[in-house]
Amino acid sequence: MLANFLIGLREGLEAALIVGILVAYLVKSDRRDRLPYVWTGVGAAVAVSLAFGAALTFGPRGLSDEATEGIAGTLSVLAVALVTWMIFWMARTALHLRRNLESSLDAAIDVGSFAVATMALLAVGREGLETALFLWAGVNTAGASTSPLLGAVLGLACAVAFGWAIYRGALRINLRDFFRWTGLFLIVVAAGVLAYGIHDLQEAGILPGAEVLAFDVSAQIPPESWYGTLLKGTVAFSPETTVLQAIAWVAYAVPTLLLFVRTAFAPSDSPRAGSTPRIDNREAVSAARAEN
Repeated sequence: MLANFLIGLREGLEAALIVGILVAYLVKSDRRDRLPYVWTGVGAAVAVSLAFGAALTFGPRGLSDEATEGIAGTLSVLAVALVTWMIFWMARTALHLRRNLESSLDAAIDVGSFAVATMALLAVGREGLETALFLWAGVNTAGASTSPLLGAVLGLACAVAFGWAIYRGALRINLRDFFRWTGLFLIVVAAGVLAYGIHDLQEAGILPGAEVLAFDVSAQIPPESWYGTLLKGTVAFSPETTVLQAIAWVAYAVPTLLLFVRTAFAPSDSPRAGSTPRIDNREAVSAARAEN
């Protein structure tokens, strides 16, 4: 539940910030007539994301166990690739996100109303599809339980509330630190999802070594125990881990964590880097006052 809560919170907050930036810019620039098209694009993005999540959940039903595990393993690996790209993309572009979105919105306005809706659809839809895929992988990894899904829903709900509060100026958070530390946690979660996806591919017969274990600590960490459940739900730990799973976990987690720390925690040359979230908040407050 905790892992999926943080996934929903981080991914949802990214989408909420994008929407807030677009709305605030239109209000600030006195182009409120374009707001319905932005909301149309946002609504379409939400619908597409929900449909994608439903397809992931119900699409493989009726297939053989091997086919289902093969699809689940492949999608888990894809989810890890996408979330890794997203984490590094946010680390590189967080400082310039507002500027880039406003430039894209200006270009879309020059083209026409349909372009505005399309721009909002693509900006929010990208986050929505990534969120749906990674949440599905996280829920699938955690097993058949309502807790992972509940955690994801709570995370998304909190993200919407935080995004609204930031837009209205009622909440100030250091977004750079938030994305840094949640990025570190998501890399560990992604490593577990990758290992779980490798296991699915082994069970499907696509990858070898399903019976070759690197370690078996199921006696010390029973899967049904509270701490076994906690480890599985947060970092997708498996007491019975194959050699290929262990290799995949280490090969992904170690270099990815080192590179992320080097990228996201490197000192910035810009003296305003640390204050970027507060600048965004002030603009949101100004837009909210103009709206009122």
